[in-house]
Amino acid sequence: MDGRIITLAQQKGGSGKTTLAAHLAVAFARLGHGVAILDVDPQGSLGQWFERREAHFGPETIDISFGTASGWGARREAHGLARNHDIVIVDTPPKSDTESRSAIEAANLVVVPVQPTQIDLWATDPTLQNIAREGTPSLIVLNRVVQRAGLTGEMIEAIQALGRDTAATSLGNRVAFAASIGRGLSVQETEPSGKGAQEITALTDEIQRRLNAG
Repeated sequence: MDGRIITLAQQKGGSGKTTLAAHLAVAFARLGHGVAILDVDPQGSLGQWFERREAHFGPETIDISFGTASGWGARREAHGLARNHDIVIVDTPPKSDTESRSAIEAANLVVVPVQPTQIDLWATDPTLQNIAREGTPSLIVLNRVVQRAGLTGEMIEAIQALGRDTAATSLGNRVAFAASIGRGLSVQETEPSGKGAQEITALTDEIQRRLNAG
């Protein structure tokens, strides 16, 4: 049986999509899964993170595989990686229907990170429409949440009112996420007892339950 494909999609730039993709990859690998990441974004940020990780651990001991593709090739490459890995995580570019469509079509689940602001909510609608057209299950993940901000609660309600599945776990606005990415690592490795690591662990468990149920 082929592995499961998780695509990260969001047309709004700056949503934290690549950071989340890297953190999920590490989290699934730490659970003992064979994990591959696929960078479909021409900016190549996920690939740069992988190179730092490879330099940190060494090419012989790194725990994650890497691939890259563009356009329609994303679907083919994702399925190819899924034949040899338990989990394939695909990072797509913002503002590109062409680059994202095949990755969304290939996915067992599309994870959509959304920051809790009105602008981000407006910008997310085209992404959700694209996912709905492909008929792929999706999960909205609230990202960079400021817990004490009054606006956050209103935006959470507005996102939930969209009628789309929203993760019970949200991710805080934490410097630790970006700091770990710059080293080719994740917060589970740099701050294993921190709140960020706890959030990633909880979100990964939630996603895995959805994949198992699908």
